[in-house]
Amino acid sequence: MSTESFYIVCPRCQATNRLPAERLSDEAKCGKCSQPLLTASPQELTGRTVNKVIQKNDILTIVDFWASWCQPCLMMAPSFKEAAKQLPEVVFAKIQTDKYEQAAAPYNIRSLPTMVAFRGGKEVARQSGALPTGQIVQWVSGL
Repeated sequence: MSTESFYIVCPRCQATNRLPAERLSDEAKCGKCSQPLLTASPQELTGRTVNKVIQKNDILTIVDFWASWCQPCLMMAPSFKEAAKQLPEVVFAKIQTDKYEQAAAPYNIRSLPTMVAFRGGKEVARQSGALPTGQIVQWVSGL
């Protein structure tokens, strides 16, 4: 029996939850607000939540850095959402860089859209440019 556990930030209340590895595939709920921890849909990050989600999540977390004026970003949004459905054990999140410039600045984003993969607060990969669902799933699955 595995004793490994992961910390996961609740997408609703931002409480940090400790989850045993064997429960990752269960429908785990937040200990504070009782909402699902893994929602299989992208969560919208704000200037206040972006660092906590990136730094505190031990499991693979994919953040889409996008802007409202960016046409490729808007075109990729449905693909990103569909990829989240196909990979329910991965946290998918989005941050609007034109709305939360200061929060996105430390991540050195030079082009949009850019997806950055984090695990345990560390960047493990990044991918710039709009991708279709299949390529997003393939990229994330290879991490």
